[in-house]
Amino acid sequence: MSFDKLLRPSSIAVVGASTKGGKVGNSVLVNILEGGFSGEVFPVNPKAGVVEGRKCYSTLEAIPATVDLAVIAVKRDQVLSVLRECGRKGVHAVIVITAGFGETGDEGRKLQQEIMQVVRQYKMTMMGPNCLGLINPWHKLNASFGQKLDEPGPVALISQSGALITAIQDVAASERIGFSVLASLGNKASLDEVAFLQNLQKDVNSKVIAAYLEDISRGQEFMRVAEQVNKKKPVIVLKSGRTSAGAKAASSHTGSLAGSDSAYSSAFQRSGVIRAESIEHLFDIATALAYQPLPGGDRVAVVTNAGGPGIMMTDALEMAGLSMAKPTDSTKEKLHALLPPAASVCNPIDVLGDATGELYGRTVEVLLDCEEIDSLIVILTPQKMTDAAGTARAVAAAASKNEKPVFCCFMGARIVAEGVALLREKRIPQYSVPERAARAMREMVAYSRYKARPLRVVDRFAVNKIPVIKIIKASLGRGMYEIGEADAKTILEAYNFIVPPGMVASSVEDAVRFAGEVGYPVAMKIASPDILHKSDVGGVKIGLANAQAVEDAFELMMLRIKRRRPDAELRGVLIEKMITGGREVILGMKKDPQFGPVLMYGLGGIFVEVLKDVAFGLAPITEEECYTIIENTRSYRLLSGARGEKPVDVSLIVANLQYLSQLVIDFPEIDEVDINPLKVGQTGDNACVVDARIILSKEA
Repeated sequence: MSFDKLLRPSSIAVVGASTKGGKVGNSVLVNILEGGFSGEVFPVNPKAGVVEGRKCYSTLEAIPATVDLAVIAVKRDQVLSVLRECGRKGVHAVIVITAGFGETGDEGRKLQQEIMQVVRQYKMTMMGPNCLGLINPWHKLNASFGQKLDEPGPVALISQSGALITAIQDVAASERIGFSVLASLGNKASLDEVAFLQNLQKDVNSKVIAAYLEDISRGQEFMRVAEQVNKKKPVIVLKSGRTSAGAKAASSHTGSLAGSDSAYSSAFQRSGVIRAESIEHLFDIATALAYQPLPGGDRVAVVTNAGGPGIMMTDALEMAGLSMAKPTDSTKEKLHALLPPAASVCNPIDVLGDATGELYGRTVEVLLDCEEIDSLIVILTPQKMTDAAGTARAVAAAASKNEKPVFCCFMGARIVAEGVALLREKRIPQYSVPERAARAMREMVAYSRYKARPLRVVDRFAVNKIPVIKIIKASLGRGMYEIGEADAKTILEAYNFIVPPGMVASSVEDAVRFAGEVGYPVAMKIASPDILHKSDVGGVKIGLANAQAVEDAFELMMLRIKRRRPDAELRGVLIEKMITGGREVILGMKKDPQFGPVLMYGLGGIFVEVLKDVAFGLAPITEEECYTIIENTRSYRLLSGARGEKPVDVSLIVANLQYLSQLVIDFPEIDEVDINPLKVGQTGDNACVVDARIILSKEA
């Protein structure tokens, strides 16, 4: 593909260039001409001789020169023939503005497939269809029907929504944020977010890559590419559609808790992508990463001219998981020598309400030179004697002398407006409230840590695949996609999980004998490939303490279930040793269509049923990532023995998560796993699977 011809063409043809103002084809042509594009521009319209003062050609092939980029704004039914003409003409790249394709239904999808056949045949690079166009301010290229060209900058923005690009442009212009590229992906028939990430990674003008995405079609490839790109430049994604996935989730524990948005969050975390919560949040992060150096750690110092805002910032930083820097005695001595006697030299450093711009600047210089400080946030509140503009100049000058990030939080509006404008001009990130500054700093610290993170190492364990292969093959051969508890536990045991001693008994005599062998008390569960939810049909009895109890339970269970489910194949009952003690947790996996196996962990009981206190990760998973998943639950502290309870050996949960990860990677036929509960003991004990089920993919 000729991505460079798309981003930096030497010549452009606008096919469908209208003579009527307000038409898309006219708007695109006007934007190209008014943007100052220095290359050749060819309007194409068989019904016009001149458009916007330029000679107009009846067809592409009538143009007496090569064409690097064609922008197509014709009726839907004409797009296919125009693309064929582009191919014959030797056009390298095309932008299809026209809508009415894959987004409209079956007919539109069929047409989209047809245009893609032409694009592949002639090896063209295509954006769209159904897109706003492309803007490259560094090349003075505005091949879109959006807003006018603004000043260039370091942020690249790709978006599935063209309308969002125009809105973001408007906000960015007011805040002096410059873009390197603005690309509307449209239907992503050819160029998608993965292709843009790959190419923008090499773009010297793009320091930060931001994106608005509604979906990701190539999930595994996205993670691989995003991980590579993030080691060089940060990727920020605002992903919409967070709540719709929950309504479509499967009915099982794991399925209902692992909606696709959880998969997106896990994928972003795995690949280092920063997830923005809103357009405002995206701007806050992009501005910080584009214009400030990365911090060396999480220790933040705060300078303020008022106590209240300083306390607010302290709260915001702590809630963001950052540390308040602790000035050393040497630093305090320097501040004492500089500041009035009433000033506070503890963090936050209060320079008092009458602080001049010069005093702010000198204080910033002192703090940035201190090894115990990784970054600095400067707060200014508009008091009678406040010089917002002078403070902004002084802070910017001091920040330019050091390679540590500096944020400002000039609180107010009209009175601080001149100072805010100066900060933006000097590329110092300015946030109106402490919470925004703290969240942006948190993402700066997180990205800095991600860049320093060593390569992921996924452990592999010695396992026995033979029983797993046999069970899966037999189930699929019978057209059975739900593997019952006994076979599920055999599979898990082959992958190093510990399961209770147990046997399947087909007669009451066998049940009594097996119970005696494993030792009382025992649990009895119906063994049937047709009955997955055993409790619903009276297929579970626990705490059976003697042979008579086993005999009675067996006869009653078989009698009742035959009546309730006469169609079910009954193989007998599973007799297992009762497992007592330990903490109940739930492990699970649900296959996501974009990103593959999503692992799930949570505490059992109310924590998963009511509070839905669970966390997710993508397989294959590392040991460190397993600990992170567990620590991300609100109930994590209960594992350490809160309120006098005995602590749980978290390493056992980590090991079992790793075993589960390896199982679902080794056997892509597995669509879902539900281990509920896994009973986990203390250090020196074991983790034991009490109940489990496995569902195979119908596409296996």
